[in-house]
Amino acid sequence: MIMLRGEYESSKFIWNLMNDFLPKPYGFGRYKVSHPPTYFYLAEFVNMNVTTAPDPAEFTQRLAQMHKMSKSPTGKFGFTTQTCDGQIAHTVDWKEKWSDFYRELLMGVCKKDVETNGPWPEMELAAKHVADVIIPRLLGPLQENGRTLKPCIIHGDLWEGNMGINTKTGDSLLFDVGSYFAHNEMELGHWRCEFSTVFRDKVYTEHYLQNYAAAEPVDEFDDRNRLYSLKGAINYSAGHPVCSLRKT
Repeated sequence: MIMLRGEYESSKFIWNLMNDFLPKPYGFGRYKVSHPPTYFYLAEFVNMNVTTAPDPAEFTQRLAQMHKMSKSPTGKFGFTTQTCDGQIAHTVDWKEKWSDFYRELLMGVCKKDVETNGPWPEMELAAKHVADVIIPRLLGPLQENGRTLKPCIIHGDLWEGNMGINTKTGDSLLFDVGSYFAHNEMELGHWRCEFSTVFRDKVYTEHYLQNYAAAEPVDEFDDRNRLYSLKGAINYSAGHPVCSLRKT
């Protein structure tokens, strides 16, 4: 139920923001059958082409527009209800500082990965170093020395498997969302992961940055992108026991 409630609330927010960027959500719930517990999510049916790569200029312009138009109801990073990336629940408690939010989000998936795949002391030590040293170093400056950072709604699991092209209008469409308010660059972290083949082409990131410029310090964009990709990669590992992605 957590997954479907999260998808419904995420979809509802994005649809209210840009109703041509996502199929209209209608509801979610539980079937009357008691065993096994069975749930549903209901949305508008839209014919989509899910095999053709989206046009980089069109898609990234719409994605950047969604990020820019969104407004956090609290002015903080987080979300109104828990959402998921695959079967893994996000930690979405509201935080003033993006570095604090990302630390909890990443450590949550690291914990789940250990539960799924077993202890790996070296990786756990590396994760602690990332949490205690790397995150404050790379994300702290985004909100220091007079800099401000806008919390933007993001898809939350954006790769080519969760989007398509409306066959009637030709517009790109999102689906299977698990949103939260984040640094907009967080959205691009998945594109660096091994499971993303289309969006790993740098043309998508380059076009996106033409629509939504990298945050200051600009010269640390790639380091932040690598840091953000850890969440997607470890989340995938946590949801796919003994997959090779855990080692890379």
